[in-house]
Amino acid sequence: MEYKTKSIASRIEWCLRQKTQARAQLEVEGWQAEEEGLRDALLNRNHTNQYQHCPPGVFNRYVMGFQDGQALIHAAAVDQHFTTSAHRTHV
Repeated sequence: MEYKTKSIASRIEWCLRQKTQARAQLEVEGWQAEEEGLRDALLNRNHTNQYQHCPPGVFNRYVMGFQDGQALIHAAAVDQHFTTSAHRTHV
């Protein structure tokens, strides 16, 4: 599952870089929300209800980060399952 952590960490780093280059406050909040969504997926927590009162763009960025994080976790689990299964078959 190391892939999962590295993939999400790379996305979080991307959000941090983008946040420093953002020109508008709403854009900064969007990158922050996406970053938090990714972290929440990794830590198995969900703050969607807290973002529902934010501007729609910020809420959507949180949801996107959260869903992308969950997808990366799922993909890593599937990959590990097939890697482990293939290893057992060849041993």
